[in-house]
Amino acid sequence: MELWFSEHHTPDVKLSLRVDQQLYSTESEYQRIDVFDTPEFGRVLALDGNIMLTERDEFIYDEMMTHVPMAVHPDIRRVLIIGAGDGGVVRELTRYEQIERIDLVEMDEMVVEACRRYLPGNACRLDDERVHIYYENGLKFIRRKEDEYDLIIVDSTDPFGPSEGLFTREFYGNCYNALKEDGILVNQQGSPFYGEDATAMQRSHKRIASTFPISRVYQAHIPTYAAGYWLFGFASKKYHPIDDLNAVRWNGQHLRTRYYTTRLHVGAFYLPAFLEEMLQEVE
Repeated sequence: MELWFSEHHTPDVKLSLRVDQQLYSTESEYQRIDVFDTPEFGRVLALDGNIMLTERDEFIYDEMMTHVPMAVHPDIRRVLIIGAGDGGVVRELTRYEQIERIDLVEMDEMVVEACRRYLPGNACRLDDERVHIYYENGLKFIRRKEDEYDLIIVDSTDPFGPSEGLFTREFYGNCYNALKEDGILVNQQGSPFYGEDATAMQRSHKRIASTFPISRVYQAHIPTYAAGYWLFGFASKKYHPIDDLNAVRWNGQHLRTRYYTTRLHVGAFYLPAFLEEMLQEVE
């Protein structure tokens, strides 16, 4: 008998992956956590029935969350990550020697434990001496911070359920306060393709754009995410994601990547017409 895992993108659309073996399944205080082995995408982490990452395509998401701001800001030393308990964003950040401290705020300790055990390719740098893990609510954590971080990365689940508070106007205001005067905020903005997702994306972008003087959206193509098309937000008090890109400096670090390049960086901010119109509606 074949075993399949299916994630519903809408009531009428779902993505299905054939599963070789279910490696882990539990209910934490916050959500259901599953890890599967699949023949096409390798190991898969799902939370509440939604794919968070696969070994096959996680590099796209983690590289675009990390290297875009790192190629723009000339001197990132202190970083806050909210979510990202799998460790993929941490792994990419620890490749930069100039980073002095990474604070990782993950609400669910059981997600980190599962990834340490079953997804070591992502969790491999969580024990770096610069990484400090806090198991608490990201919204409450950031309220206590002011003028502290050069970069904040919000790698949350979608704006429903446990992560809903990370898409509010209050939260983005707290991020603004927690950043230094030239700080950058990067967050996942979901997919603009299906109706409910598109509405949530517009709402989030409107709140960020009303908080930061510079706010842009960029894109990547991730096969296992909704419609295979994913958006990220870039917001800053000072830096423009294209005008302030220093390709020479970034390429001079000789970091090997599988998706991100400084050429792609520029192209990722050039959006299709339907998406430009959706963003303009709320700006």
